[in-house]
Amino acid sequence: MNRRLRLGMVGGGQGAFIGAVHRMAARLDDHYELLAAALSGDPDRAVTSAAELRLPRSYSDFREMARLESARPDGIEVVAIVTPNHLHAPVATAFLDAGIPCDLR
Repeated sequence: MNRRLRLGMVGGGQGAFIGAVHRMAARLDDHYELLAAALSGDPDRAVTSAAELRLPRSYSDFREMARLESARPDGIEVVAIVTPNHLHAPVATAFLDAGIPCDLR
């Protein structure tokens, strides 16, 4: 692969085991660069979680993230959804509607 895909993540903030696992996997295969995330619906926790990960762009609302990232020339190209399973559908719908593919693993 010539370059890493620009990755976003929804869910997986502080204390979320599965988010950390997905971030490690993304780095191990070296095909993705995590650039933006909505790590929590709680604004303070989202900002703190993103700061700990040194993410360039942090959002507290996944709908805003989908809308703004899809409008950026350097926006994310794929999003990993690491929320509890019953919350996947609205998140996936928002990103798919914005033209951004989803990874629901």
